[in-house]
Amino acid sequence: MKTLLSFIFFTSILSAASIDLSDAKKADLNITAISMFLFFVAFTIIITYYSSKKTKSASGFYTAGGNITGWQNGLAIAGDFMSAASFLGIVALVFTNGFDGLIYSIGFLVGWPIVLFLIAEKLRNLGKFTFADITAYRLDSKPIRILSAVSALSVIIFYLIAQMVGAGQLIQVLFGLPYTFAVVLVGILIMIYVVFGGMHATTWVQVIKAFLLLAGATFMAIMILYLTKFDLTSYFEQAIAHHPNGDKIMKPGIFLPDTISALSLGLALMFGTAGLPHILMRFFTVKNAKEARKSAFYATSLIGYFYILTFIIGFGAIVFLLGNPQYTNADGTFNGITNMVAVLLAEVLGGSVFLGFISAVAFATILAVVAGLTISGAGAISHDLFVNVCKNGVCEPEEELRVTKISTICLGILAILVGIIFEKQNVAFTVGLAFAIAASVNFPILLLCLYWKNLTTKGAFWGGLIGFIVVITLVILSPSIWIKSFGFTEAIFPYNHPAIFSMPLTFILIYIISKLDNSKRAKIDKAGFEAQNFRAQSGVGISEAVAH
Repeated sequence: MKTLLSFIFFTSILSAASIDLSDAKKADLNITAISMFLFFVAFTIIITYYSSKKTKSASGFYTAGGNITGWQNGLAIAGDFMSAASFLGIVALVFTNGFDGLIYSIGFLVGWPIVLFLIAEKLRNLGKFTFADITAYRLDSKPIRILSAVSALSVIIFYLIAQMVGAGQLIQVLFGLPYTFAVVLVGILIMIYVVFGGMHATTWVQVIKAFLLLAGATFMAIMILYLTKFDLTSYFEQAIAHHPNGDKIMKPGIFLPDTISALSLGLALMFGTAGLPHILMRFFTVKNAKEARKSAFYATSLIGYFYILTFIIGFGAIVFLLGNPQYTNADGTFNGITNMVAVLLAEVLGGSVFLGFISAVAFATILAVVAGLTISGAGAISHDLFVNVCKNGVCEPEEELRVTKISTICLGILAILVGIIFEKQNVAFTVGLAFAIAASVNFPILLLCLYWKNLTTKGAFWGGLIGFIVVITLVILSPSIWIKSFGFTEAIFPYNHPAIFSMPLTFILIYIISKLDNSKRAKIDKAGFEAQNFRAQSGVGISEAVAH
């Protein structure tokens, strides 16, 4: 295993070194910013070193042994959720589209009460490592785990695109290095963190960066309000005056021009939250259901506060960047990388020191989220597919951990590739596609598995599979992929956000197929609901549930 890791590591280094640095965008080196950046990287590697001693088992790797407290896990979840899409992407969307960009903030936040009241407690009592453990509790394990793993990996890949694009552009702005070189560097660091540090290292990186990001975003918001003399009327008037779209930025319709797109994206963000595999996995890191509820409560509060800050920062970027000749072209349009407006605004508000701080925190945000995604993806491959499908649940712990680490390396390489391919995508938009898949497949199956006694394996599998195929197909045929990525002149599917079509379809198909299923397996599935429900509420083992 060590030989394999060394090979991958040095191969990646050589690949990175072979990139032509002459393609780098010329930028003045900010020694203060770079020093903070390197300090954080060194600090996280130290955390990884100490965490490596606690990742000798599958439980230690996936869930940090279940020893994370509620408030720690709440901070870590908030850190996981306050990703590059949330900080860089939403600020960029508000900066570009004004009021319309807030749909992401609202959608992300509204999804959390669903997690808090419907899922958190039952999830912790029923699961072990992945959310597929819950869906496979009373249903036939193999087909359900295969579908859950494929869906989870699809969500993770789209989410990875956003994080890697944000990371590449961040380092590009900070160091003046080529985008590809930056993406390779991030991929190498992620492999080191996850392979050696597992969930324990990832959790503490997420906790620390959540605290730092909230502190930095709070300072930015206060400075923006202070410099505009806390006069909101003047603040918005300046934004309208500087923005190319004028007063249109205070109205809906720029980013989402039609009702179907707005509703579809809103549904994806609201219900997709409860289907994100890397978020659901975090509830297995605490000791019991009470701590899981605490985690969801703390996370909801912190995330809600953070999204208020992104609104202020987004409009502040309009005022202080578009109102500054250094950052605008002759026609008044922005002359920088839109996804990086939050970082550029930090320099305007606090100079090179604050630029360094925000850059390091933004980079920490990306590292923490990509690490969480990678662990979740590795769990889907090793725990769900390898152990429970290929090995029928019989596997030596050492072999499972070895497969997990190999899967981590493969996902790290995949993250590098998708980051390079999708360089031009808006990071928040790409996450919206991940949420569409989570809302259309994972959420319907998980919700019905927990609350509907008539759910059957056949209904969950075929309903979920068809829903998955439909949502992936619609995403590929949408303008964002069919035109922007593939280069076609006209999209086959006219909307960028398919959840309003695919999510109801999955629910309807699961319901109809389950109702029509009279097989022997269906009777077993339905009979197991009471035992599952008892354990979900009490947390007792299966033997006690059956006895009850």
